[in-house]
Amino acid sequence: MAQKKIRHILGLSGGKDSTALAVLLHKEIPDMEYFFCDTHKELPETYEYLDRIKARLGITIHYLSENRGFDHWLTMHDGLLPSPKMRWCTVKMKIKPLEEFVGEDEAISYIGIRADENREGYISTKPNIKPVFPFKERGLVKADIIRLLEDSGIGLPDYYRWRSRSGCFFCFFQRKYEWVMLAQEHPDLFAKAVEYESNHRDGRTYTWTEGETLLELLERKEEIIANHEKAIAREKKAAPNRPLSEALEVVLDEEDDDLPCLVCHL
Repeated sequence: MAQKKIRHILGLSGGKDSTALAVLLHKEIPDMEYFFCDTHKELPETYEYLDRIKARLGITIHYLSENRGFDHWLTMHDGLLPSPKMRWCTVKMKIKPLEEFVGEDEAISYIGIRADENREGYISTKPNIKPVFPFKERGLVKADIIRLLEDSGIGLPDYYRWRSRSGCFFCFFQRKYEWVMLAQEHPDLFAKAVEYESNHRDGRTYTWTEGETLLELLERKEEIIANHEKAIAREKKAAPNRPLSEALEVVLDEEDDDLPCLVCHL
């Protein structure tokens, strides 16, 4: 009996690292299967970026969770919104769809964690899914990732102008500046996030960002933007040759260094 073929899989998040990994490997591994766990609550820029990746690399992306997005699972959880302490969104919309996509097949999962990072991505507990880390194995750091994206013609996603992480537009790991900019860039999506926050059903006040509601946060918009611009100016003075997108990432990490769900963010 012939041995069953090992599958090669790479999850795209709509962020720079997983995209650069696709650029690096798409010719090396022609039978790579690319997938995106679609929550149905992504930024428009994320879907546009995925279209750009497909066009530039000539690949197919499998969109998982096509029929069961966030609102479905919110209903299944009786209207209880996810939080840093209860991340059912990651389990139901990222981990489970991946494991269902693989099934019982033997698979190698390629994960875009860089050599200059001290963190781990999602590693399945299923013994048939083996994680590998090509960037770490090859010693590739952030500058290499940016070069890969620029050389490919894909570049960075447009949301990196104001946000440093991929993921749902209402992700609770967003920093206050990113919430303010969501209101400016996508007022309709900000309004939807406010609606979710206001309609939380377990009898307590729920806030996406710790300590204040989104509407309270928006009342401090000018203060938040002014503080952010001062921090950017300090960062640019300290490292004048640093690209603006990297300066933004540094400043936002200083505001809040909580790690997001890396299965969403790579």
